[in-house]
Amino acid sequence: MTTPPSVAATLADIGPRLKAMRTQRNVTLTALATSTGISKSTLSRLEAGQRKASLELLLPISVALKVPLDELVAAPKVEDPRVHTTTRKINGITVIGLTTQPGPLQAYKMIIPPDRGEPDPRVHEGFEWLYVLAGRLRLVLGEHDIVLGAGEAAEFDTRQPHWFGSAGHGPVELLSLFGKQGERMHLRAKSPGRGGA
Repeated sequence: MTTPPSVAATLADIGPRLKAMRTQRNVTLTALATSTGISKSTLSRLEAGQRKASLELLLPISVALKVPLDELVAAPKVEDPRVHTTTRKINGITVIGLTTQPGPLQAYKMIIPPDRGEPDPRVHEGFEWLYVLAGRLRLVLGEHDIVLGAGEAAEFDTRQPHWFGSAGHGPVELLSLFGKQGERMHLRAKSPGRGGA
């Protein structure tokens, strides 16, 4: 297994960081060896980068120097988890991406205005899950023509003919999860007059 560059760089920095922390505290290699039970030569090689750091070595050093282990290791910070959304308008529908990671499933918030026209059911590979946040959603799925209110969800195989739009006089807001096939079908502009979901 290949070590990612950021991890390799973090591991390479442990020795110099350990030496700097030890000297800042005026602790000799001999004193650190005595308090940790790790030989002076092992500590010296660790600081010089000639010995690979392990938890077995770092935990006693962390305790002896009274330094949190993550500070000693300087582990990479966890990235900001917030999703910086992108908003697009496709055939009058506002589509807000809620995921940034590539993967088999993608999440979107959709705001569908009223008056999308008559249903034009479509099929494609995949599976879809919808959750109504606000308004009323009309879902045409095969033989079914149903209305879902806020707090209701639906899931279906998208190989069944399906279409959805607002069932009221106002817009409907919903969350949608679907795979790449659904993304290609739903989120690419279609020719004028061909609405379809």
